[in-house]
Amino acid sequence: MLISYTSKFTKRAKSLSKTLKIQLVKAEEKFKKDPFDPSLKTHKLKGELEDCYSFSINYSHRVVFTMESGGKAVFIDVGGHSIYN
Repeated sequence: MLISYTSKFTKRAKSLSKTLKIQLVKAEEKFKKDPFDPSLKTHKLKGELEDCYSFSINYSHRVVFTMESGGKAVFIDVGGHSIYN
C-alpha cells in the first residue's frame, strides 16, 4: 500500500503529542499491511466526506483518507472527531 499525505495532514500530524505520534506510526504500519484490519475500525464516511474513509489511531483520534486506484491511499487529515466537520 502506497501512502501520500496532504499538507494539512502533515501539519496536523506534526502537532500531535509524542504519544499520539507513536500510535499514529503503529496504526499506519497496520494500515499498510491491511487497510481494513479490524483493529483499525476502518469505515466509509457519509455526508460531505462521502468519498473518504476513516480509521482509528486510538479511542479518540482518527485518520481521514481516500483510496486511489493502484493500491494508493491519500491521508487527508488526522485528529479528534472535529476533523469530520
